[in-house]
Amino acid sequence: MGGRQVTSGQGSDWQDMRVTVAGLGVSGISAARALTALGASVIVVDGGDSDAHRERAAALEGIEVRLGDAETLPEGTELVVTSPGWKPSSPLFAAAAEAGVDVVGDVEIAWRLRGPHAAPWLAITGTNGKTTTTQMLASILRAAGLRTAAVGNIGTPIIDVVQEGDDAYDVLAVELSSYQLHWAPSLRAHSAAVLNLAPDHLDWHGSMEAYAADKGRIYEGNRVACVYNVDATDKPSTEDLVREADVEEGCRAVGFTLGAPGPSQLGVVEGILVDRAFVENRQQNAQELAEVSDVSPPAPHNIANALAAAALARAFGVPAKAVRDGLRAFTPDAHRIAHVADVDGVAYVDDSKATNTHAAEASLAAYESIVWIAGGLAKGATFDELVTKSAKRLRGVVLIGADRALIGEALARHAPEVPVVDLDRTDTGAMLAAVQEARRLAAAGDTVLLAPACASMDMFTNYNKRGDAFAHAVRELGAGT
Repeated sequence: MGGRQVTSGQGSDWQDMRVTVAGLGVSGISAARALTALGASVIVVDGGDSDAHRERAAALEGIEVRLGDAETLPEGTELVVTSPGWKPSSPLFAAAAEAGVDVVGDVEIAWRLRGPHAAPWLAITGTNGKTTTTQMLASILRAAGLRTAAVGNIGTPIIDVVQEGDDAYDVLAVELSSYQLHWAPSLRAHSAAVLNLAPDHLDWHGSMEAYAADKGRIYEGNRVACVYNVDATDKPSTEDLVREADVEEGCRAVGFTLGAPGPSQLGVVEGILVDRAFVENRQQNAQELAEVSDVSPPAPHNIANALAAAALARAFGVPAKAVRDGLRAFTPDAHRIAHVADVDGVAYVDDSKATNTHAAEASLAAYESIVWIAGGLAKGATFDELVTKSAKRLRGVVLIGADRALIGEALARHAPEVPVVDLDRTDTGAMLAAVQEARRLAAAGDTVLLAPACASMDMFTNYNKRGDAFAHAVRELGAGT
């Protein structure tokens, strides 16, 4: 048994190729259907065997699906296509390596399926802010009159988008997770950005170094610009990843910063987003792009997202006016530092999407006096650094969820003067109780901020449900007032 090399394009390379697709999720189903249509012989494997799995399997008419076994490599397999979340240590992949069979992801398949005149990719990754930045970029590109879509780790599966044909889009805004980048060795973007790096998914990658290296793959082969975060202080930094990348000759390093930009950077000057990278004589000249007030919401980390999106758009030749118009037209998804209501002079803000400490730190930095609702599943995270950096902003804290004690211990060590309510309940009324406790701690001018720094699955189906519960509780509070 052994692998077969497949080059780019939608031609005969795939005919009769024996492909095993690992995972019966959205990306796996998309890959299975696309490769079957190209003449490949596809088998889908998945360790689950629930009613939902069987329903999805039944929808793949004409494609063999093996449920309940995610470890055995089907006989004759020449290529394995994995869903993003499968760990590299999975037994199926060990069997593939032993047999000399390549393992790739859906993004790699999409890249290989592109035609000779396919739309370029502007690619975005980072620990936090990927989705918002990708959507901002797509909004800017549309404002420039370009046919585009936000794809990859969001929206329509990227294989489906690529199969629409070379003429369907002018350019694609592509969000990529570290998982997807790990399995996409051939990807070569027009330009790419790494927004930030902080410890996350280390159980999957094995170490911070491996996680950063997978993020850094996004810069490989870039043609025009590698966009990095000038303000990042963690090591390795996004700038370090740019230095290590093997790019095409002439590709430039372009930084973004919340401060005044230097040459080859975008930044902020007196409330104006400014470009000193894509202008003539960038040593002396600058181009105004938009006002900070054009960014919604104008929190510092979201302004950074806007600068990264603007840098990628400018790398593609988009005019300054389209950057402004695209940012003005952009509306962020729910549960991303979303203002819910003001009650008795206190602002209530839902950032349920802040599921790790890095995201929560950015959210807390956006407000001066905060009653913080935090807690959930820590996923191995520690909270000392987060609490140390945010302590001066905290008027009070309400802790919820399974791992709330970890945050409580960090608060006791680094912010002992801050009042803390430990809410030991997980029933459906827990969020209302948390909001009521936060109201008791807050004073006019404060912000009650749901930025949990933890995953939600101990109490809620997902972060959306957690944010919905917070918003509902705030509205009940307002109605009572």
